Amino acid sequence: MDSLFKSPVDMLQHWVERYGDNTYLKQPINGQYVNFSWREVQQKMLQIAGALRHLGLEPGDKVAVLSKNCAEWFITDLALMHGGYISVPIYPTANADTIRYVLEHSESKAIFIGKLDYWADQEAGVGGDILRLAMPYDTMPAQYQWDTLLKLGHPLTDAEAPTPEQIMTIIYTSGSTGKPKGAIQTFASYEWTCRAVVRDLKTDVEDRLLSYLPLAHITERVAIEGSSYYSGSSVAFVESLDSFVADVQRARPTVFFSVPRLWSLFQKNIIDKIGYTKLNFLLKVPILNSIVKKKIHEGLGLQHCHLLGSGSAPIPPSLITWYHKIGLNICEAWGMTENSAYSIINHPFDASKIGTVGRAVEGCSVKQGDNGELMVKSPGLMSGYYKQPEVTQASFDEDGYFHTGDLCSIDADGCVTITGRVKDNFKTAKGKYVAPVPIERKLAQDPHVELICIIGSGLPHPVALVQLSEGAALQPKEEVRASLKATLDSINPNLESHETVDAIIVVSEPWDVDNDVLTPTLKIKRHVLEQRFSAKVDGQRGGVVRWEDEL
Repeated sequence: MDSLFKSPVDMLQHWVERYGDNTYLKQPINGQYVNFSWREVQQKMLQIAGALRHLGLEPGDKVAVLSKNCAEWFITDLALMHGGYISVPIYPTANADTIRYVLEHSESKAIFIGKLDYWADQEAGVGGDILRLAMPYDTMPAQYQWDTLLKLGHPLTDAEAPTPEQIMTIIYTSGSTGKPKGAIQTFASYEWTCRAVVRDLKTDVEDRLLSYLPLAHITERVAIEGSSYYSGSSVAFVESLDSFVADVQRARPTVFFSVPRLWSLFQKNIIDKIGYTKLNFLLKVPILNSIVKKKIHEGLGLQHCHLLGSGSAPIPPSLITWYHKIGLNICEAWGMTENSAYSIINHPFDASKIGTVGRAVEGCSVKQGDNGELMVKSPGLMSGYYKQPEVTQASFDEDGYFHTGDLCSIDADGCVTITGRVKDNFKTAKGKYVAPVPIERKLAQDPHVELICIIGSGLPHPVALVQLSEGAALQPKEEVRASLKATLDSINPNLESHETVDAIIVVSEPWDVDNDVLTPTLKIKRHVLEQRFSAKVDGQRGGVVRWEDEL
């Protein structure tokens, strides 16, 4: 490919000219693939863009997209790019308040609604005065259905081509603190990042991608959707959570990105099937070792993968090490909405760097700012936060580096370890500051821990809240208690006196997006847990391990 700027719309034309009748998108409907060729995707793109013109929408208008992943999501995105509209993706699980906020703040003129699990709960957030356009799935009522849009007006054949500095999309961050902010990404920042992914992961027309992490999130939008435009890879979708495993096996992906939560679930399923002791034994027997690994890879549907990735939230190093043992190398990556999600990755996979997020990719530079904050600079950086000039200005230093809000250490090889968040540090009742994340990382090495959050603002000492892994929840309580207590007792003596952890409290209710403990990208909202637990855990002393119902 030449180095001249090419938008995804230009790239679509490129693949239509070369492989027009080859299948590009595979959408499972009732367990059967419905295939879309490159040419069909382009025809539908032109028609949807024409329908939007026909409905009176003008270039520069914002148009929201609220749907789970599907082929029509890609087609809609391309149509918005082609028509000069600015897309505003919204998480398919967002609650009514978030939807209302994003639509109002972005001044969206229309919204595409598609596959949604709980649309009845969300409809109030969409309101009645915005133009609703429906993808062909069970979704909330809309003025126009997909089939109607495909016949409305004329295909838009004479649109102005997108320019590099043109705004492509406004992506609202999932906001682990406060209201979501709208990060502005241009065609240039998106193109650079997608091309960097294709360059590094070496994907091409032979590759098969699987799209199931939310497209409303920058990671999926770049790593799967975006990379397919610049590599010519085909993309399959997942029909539902119930069909997930079958969908992965049928898609036979060659690249597979996931989130820590899912890698942890896969691990549980494997251990449940084989048994922990038996698996360890089988892996030690040379002849059986490779047979067992092959069976596991096939069971997951990942036997064709040349790249596995994990991102969006920290993954326990012990989990990556475990997968490495069974012959699956997971490259941990670090990114944010603000830098198009691709800056730092442990790729090619280096086992000696497990626990780091790897090093900066070519074209991106990182440095440590004051107080150890990770600062990042790349052509993939946003141009700013929509309608928030002061916040935007405060987010960059004079050299154009972005304040990530993450604390880090950088080793001699340039590998970055995330050690916490700038705003996570809290003051105990003794007036001493505690950095919770390094302590959480140590405690998380206990295999019974799935999620952990240390609170302590205004308490005499920090207290660790723990959600048990699914496997641990089934084990005898006293066994788990003894293990957690041993872990705590091995860590406390090496902490500063004001940092020692007074108690581990095992929570009763699992943390999820619905009960507001996790953001849509599954990061823990520390302030929410502090509000709910501070008073409850006050007075637990002496390194005890208690279940919440024992308090």
